[in-house]
Parts: sequence; structure tokens; C-alpha cells
Amino acid sequence: MKNPYKIVVALKGFIVNEGKVLIVQREKDDEIGRGTWECVGGKIEFGEDLETALLREVQEEVGLSVTVEKILYATTFKTEPTRQVVILTYLCSSNSKEAILSKEHSHYKWATKDQLRLLMPQEIISDFEKHNVFSLEVLN
Repeated sequence: MKNPYKIVVALKGFIVNEGKVLIVQREKDDEIGRGTWECVGGKIEFGEDLETALLREVQEEVGLSVTVEKILYATTFKTEPTRQVVILTYLCSSNSKEAILSKEHSHYKWATKDQLRLLMPQEIISDFEKHNVFSLEVLN
């Protein structure tokens, strides 16, 4: 019997440069999260190491080389009755601010804490607050 449930593991980079965080805006015609702002990242491929997957996703989505510092938090939610997503969010640093966007995103911004609170979906902000992300020393 085939398992009707699907679990997806995604990695996100909370990428910091000079006290600001890189966020990207999804294309307005995207199936998932149209026009919303998010941290850079994506799904892990089968057999891939977690940090390797994150580095690959960051390179694919914004063309940046980053340093993965540490895991910040993990969260999970259902997107459909039979599909659950697990997200691992890592603190990363970058020496560059020049992003080259993939076709998945239309804009990028190096955002302050206040800008993050205004632009990002409330679910993500709630996770940041729950896990004390806004109190990180690397933020302005």
C-alpha cells in the first residue's frame, strides 16, 4: 500500500550582511506564495547533506556564496491535508550584497528588523519572535 502522506524538508538561510537580512520576493504569478517576501532557500534533494543543500539553494536563487554559521530553529506546518513541510532555518553570513535572482523571484532587499516585520508574512515573523531571531547580535 502506498503511503498517502508526503513530508517535504526545506532549508532557509537567514543571510546577514552588515546587520541587514537578505529577503526575496516571489514572482507575482508563482503558484506558491505569490508576491510574498521570504528568506532564501528551498528543498533538500534526496541524499544531500543539509548545509550542502542550503549552499546550493542560495547559489541557485541569489547567486551568493555564504557561510553557514548555525541552525536557528526548525518549524513545521501542513500545506495540504496530506502534505507537511519541515523548515530548518540557518543563520548565514555573506560578504557580498549583489544578488543575481533566479526566475522564481522578482526582487531582493537587504532588510532591517523593522522592514522584516513589515514585509514578511506574519507566520514567519511569529517564528522569528518565538525563536528569538530578532535578538541576534548580528542584527542592527
